[in-house]
Parts: sequence; C-alpha cells; structure tokens
Amino acid sequence: MERRLTTILSIDVVGYSRLMGEDEAGTLAALKSLRRNFIDPKAQQYHGRTVKLMGDGALMEFASVVDAVSFATELQIGRRRQAEEAPDHPQIQLRIGINIGDIIVEGDDIYGDGVNLTARLEAICDPGGVCLSRSAYNQVKGKLDLTFENLGERQVKNIAEPVTVYRIALDDKAAALVTPLAGAAAAPWRGRRAAIFAAAAVLLVAIAALAWRQPWVPREEPASLDRMALPLPDKPSIAVLPFDNLSGDPEQEYFADGMTEDLITDLSKIAGLFVISRNSSFFYKDKAVQVHKVAEDLGVRYVLEGSVRRAGDQVRINTQLIDATTGGHIWAERYDRDLENIFAVQDAILEQIVQALELHLTDNDQVQPAETADMEAYDLMLRARKLLTRFDRTAALEARDLLQRAIELDPSYAEAHSLLGFHFFDEWRVWGQGPKNNLARAEELGAKAAELAPRNPAPHALLAMVYQWRRDFADAATEVDKALALEPREAITLSNLGSVLVYSGRGEEAVAALTQAIRLDPFHPPNYLEWLGNAYWLQENPELCIEVAERGVALEPDYVSLHVVLAVCYGALGMTEKARAAADEIRKINPHFTLQAYADYAPYTNDHDRERRVELLRAAGVPE
Repeated sequence: MERRLTTILSIDVVGYSRLMGEDEAGTLAALKSLRRNFIDPKAQQYHGRTVKLMGDGALMEFASVVDAVSFATELQIGRRRQAEEAPDHPQIQLRIGINIGDIIVEGDDIYGDGVNLTARLEAICDPGGVCLSRSAYNQVKGKLDLTFENLGERQVKNIAEPVTVYRIALDDKAAALVTPLAGAAAAPWRGRRAAIFAAAAVLLVAIAALAWRQPWVPREEPASLDRMALPLPDKPSIAVLPFDNLSGDPEQEYFADGMTEDLITDLSKIAGLFVISRNSSFFYKDKAVQVHKVAEDLGVRYVLEGSVRRAGDQVRINTQLIDATTGGHIWAERYDRDLENIFAVQDAILEQIVQALELHLTDNDQVQPAETADMEAYDLMLRARKLLTRFDRTAALEARDLLQRAIELDPSYAEAHSLLGFHFFDEWRVWGQGPKNNLARAEELGAKAAELAPRNPAPHALLAMVYQWRRDFADAATEVDKALALEPREAITLSNLGSVLVYSGRGEEAVAALTQAIRLDPFHPPNYLEWLGNAYWLQENPELCIEVAERGVALEPDYVSLHVVLAVCYGALGMTEKARAAADEIRKINPHFTLQAYADYAPYTNDHDRERRVELLRAAGVPE
C-alpha cells in the first residue's frame, strides 16, 4: 500500500438531479462539452490528473497546490463567463474543494482522510465557488495574486477536529489570472450541438454504469457484522444522523433538527424499512462520528447524513446515503429551495431513499401531503418540538405557547394538536399540575389530532393513556386497538402503548410492543425497561423481569420504578433478601413512597393485578 502527500481537488455539479430532470440530453451534452473543451485541456496545462470521473463531478490530483488553485479559479471564472454569454443554454454550476493531505494509493485510485476532507470542503462551498483547507491556503498564499476570505472553523462529518476553511474571492484579480485555453480548441455550442446530442445516449450509458459502481466516491471504513451490537433486521435498516446546522446562527439549530426528525418520522411510515428512533439518532448530535461505528452501535446497514443552511427564506440541504457495511456512498444530493418548498425537498429525499434501497411501497406507505401549508405554523411547531425534548417544565410551558400559536394560525394542523395534547398529559402525570383540567385538555387535543390525521397511531396512544389513567378502561382498550391496527413503527408511540397494555393486563402484546420499541431505540430511556419488566411479570416470567429491570438500574440507578419492579419480581421468586434490598432502595430514593400512594396511582384494569403487586411490595418491606 502506497501513501503520499498530494493536492486533492474535488468538483461537484450543483443540482445535478434537478438539471437531469429538466433537460437530460442537454445537461449530458453540456457536461461532456465542459470536460472535453475546458477541464481536460486545463488539467493538462496545470499538470492535473483526473482520478475519478462521474456524472456529477470529479476527483483530481495535482502535484502543486498553486496549479490546483489556478485550475479551479480559471474553471469557475470560465463557467461564469459562459453563463453570461449563453444564458439560454443549460447552465452548469460547480463547487470545488481543495486540500493538501495524506492519501492511500491503490492502482489508479486514491483514498484516505485527505480525500474525505476535500469532499467535505466541496460540500460546504457555495455554488460557483472554491474552498480551501488551511494546509492548502498556507502553501498558496503569497504565490498567487488572489484574495482569500477566512470562513472560520467548521465542524464537518467524520473529521474529529474543526476545519479552518478559506474561500477564493472570484473578483477582478481572479479574472486577471485567466490564461488562453491550451490543448483542444473549444468549439462553439451552436456549431457542435448536433454531434453532442448524437453522443448523449452513449454518454448516458457510461455515466449510468459509473453511477452504479460509484468508483469516484471516497470510501468510509466499512462496519463489521461481527461488531454489531444488535443483529441486522430482516429488512433494510437505516439511521438518520442529526443534520448539521451550517447557517452560522445557533438559533437555527431547531430547524436543522426539525428536518432530521421529519425525515425519521416519514421514513418510519414505510413498512419495508427499519428506522432507528429520534432519541438514538440524536445521541450522536454534535459529536465527531464515524459512520461504521454508528452502524455497529445501532445495528443498521445504512446511514443518512446531511446538513442544512438557512438564510432568510432560502434553504440549502445536503444529504448523502452510505452503505455502512461496504463504506460506499450510494447517492448524494443538494437541494437549493425557497423555504416554502421545504416539504418538496423532504419528499424528494424520501423518494431517493426508496429508489436506492429498492423498496416496494404499499398504498399505506405512500408519502402523504404536508399537514400544514402555513410555514409560520410549521416553524412554531419545530421550535416547540425542540423544546419538548429537554424534559424541563419551563421549556415545556414555552413549547405550549408556541403550539397554541401554531394552532391559531392553522386549526387543522394535526401534529401541533398531538404535541400539545402530550404536553397537557405530562403536565398532569410528570409535573403534577391540575389533573382534571389537563387530562380533559389532553383528551380534547388527542381526539382532534386523531380526526385530522386518521392514519397516525400517536393520537390514539395519547387517548389510550388519558383513558387508562382516568380509569375509563373500555375506552382505553378501544384506543389501544385503534393504535395497534395502524401498525406503529415509532419507539415513543410503541412505549406509550406498552405502558397501557401493561396496566390493562395484556402482557404478551406489551412485550411485543416494548421489545420493538427498544430495538428501534437502542439508547432508550429507562422507563422502557420498567414497562418491559412489568410485562414479563404479567406473563409469569419473573426471571426475565429481573434481568430487564437490572439492566435498567445499571443505566439509571436512581430510577425508583425499576426498584419497584425488582422488589415485585424478586418477591414472586421467593428471593426475600433481594426483594428487601430493592425495597430499601425505594425508600432511599423516595422516602415518601407508600403502598397506599402506589395503589391509588397505578391504573390497573384488573384489581387482582394491582393487589398482587401491593402484597409483594408489602412482603418486601415497603411501608403502608
């Protein structure tokens, strides 16, 4: 294996998929003309080598960083001039990244961190621009009469340390560096149009073959099936990593997170796809991650990563899908849209994933229209959803106000109704505020959300919890059945249903729901294990109950409900000393815990289930 230090240049065609959709033949012809009549002769002039060529870009190597920067500057100035001279022809905009780095050489191909960083620089570059790493800038400054702008440090995917990025100002100084075209003469577009179109079909076949093999894409280290923490599911599996906020404004973090959550939610609706939950995906937020490690931690084959840059009413979203088991990129795309078209971008990404993974959609899997067309209401919902993840009452109250404003703007917004309903339920159950009023409000909002979004199981799960805690057991059972009939594939909904199934004595169904929730959310909160332990107890399986509860205690030693589970299940096995030790932990964590308070709180449908638990806790030494 050969290693060497070199200058790497990455070129990408902006909006390639869009251009192909608008004018496939014209786009292919324009790309072929650009390569033959400008890129190839200029690369020869500046001693550059095209390592990998593809429909939407190229990876190149230069012996000199000065040559690489000169080549990139001339290329971008030339593209600008061509656009001005022939505005009616297909316009190809490029992004270019340049880096000096250590590479691995295999035959004619190159790999390594130096290549990866170059691709990241190109990805964050503006259309028509050139971005350099610090190493490239340090070697070229003072050697070319160019203006360089320091864009500051950027955190980029799979690179542990922040990267300092520089941009070339394509001003009069840059234009003055342009030299006469050497090598093949550039034929006018009009004169060569017929020949170009005749060759387009052949070129399309070649590009399609390249696109399938994707030899130009930097390879990630592949994930090891032997190191998978969990077995791969029996269907395509994916984790969507939190999209990076490249807006330069921390206040826009909620928007990038919202894009990620929406994609997770929409992908979860596809029956043929296994999608890791939001909670586990966001475990990696603001961390320098390695794709293969993510896949091994979560037990998935595919990883989707991306970034969002929002400036006023303009949004740029970059995405790429990686097969972690091979380390290869399946596809990558960039979307530059007005904010009002954001839902169309989400739908386009979903469609790309469906096509790339060859998923077969049922009628129920088809992408549904956005729940709201009011972008202000949508923005308020995203802000509220971000606040609700903090599990903090002050933040929850702020989220409540945002959701109420969203509903005022769009009274038919189902997700805003559903989130607000969960807020009022938590006001009662978690924060202990106004039980009657808050449960009534949660019921009202849950019913409205179920009416507005009849295929969403979450509102039915909310209603089931409201009715179960209010001891309206028949209505709770009805809502549970409605939710299960909709085949929920989202961890929080499944865990909520699991808790109601436990209280209603439906142990087997509770185990199924909670086991699925835990697999979808490997970094799940401890209450998932509380309910699963209780479900095993209902199934007369105290051994598994103890195993699950002890796993939970290892995660969260001060979570009192897990010690309640242990006291019950140790008692059921006649393990008196361990049951008493669990009861001691209950008293230590919550000195106010009593049997009477527990019996009054736990809404078991079957009185016998509640009485059995109370007796086991009494025998363990829990005070009356």
